[in-house]
Amino acid sequence: MDTAQMYANEAGVGAGLRASGLPREEVFVTTKLRNDRHRPEDVRPSLEGSLQELGLEQVDLFLIHWPLPTLYGGDFVSTWEAMIELAEAGLTREIGVSNFQPHHLDRLVEDTGVVPAVNQIEVHPYFTNDAVRAHCAELGTAVQAWSPLGRGDEFADPVIADVAAATECPRHGPSCAGTCSAATW
Repeated sequence: MDTAQMYANEAGVGAGLRASGLPREEVFVTTKLRNDRHRPEDVRPSLEGSLQELGLEQVDLFLIHWPLPTLYGGDFVSTWEAMIELAEAGLTREIGVSNFQPHHLDRLVEDTGVVPAVNQIEVHPYFTNDAVRAHCAELGTAVQAWSPLGRGDEFADPVIADVAAATECPRHGPSCAGTCSAATW
């Protein structure tokens, strides 16, 4: 489950998790730090608020939503240091980032020695984001695609439709969505 504080969807996701009856260990929950909560002293209370909204004691992954180099004096490293403390305190199993470019990632690693577990970035067949993906691979940072289906234009693309038809899933039939998702790996 991918949530974010600024999407205001955590309470609904938490309610859905409880209603689902699924054991907690079978559901991976991600949330993201609000852009106006990057000051180190705001990071922990922000995650604690998310945990309350979600009805959880721990999330699986907590991300810095954007590096925001033009805000907070460009200091996203102190935000990352506060995130490291949250992982050490057990409030999140892993920490990562979203929308970070290679130079942002390098700065985090150089200044703290802690490599983000995940960089959630835009990736789809029309925007493969190869440079960021390659840099993440070098660091050992997993890439998670946001918008893996693109903006919907891909579904009308005859090449994607042909690939979907040629790689038809025996269980579900051809799927442009499945083809787009597979292309992000």
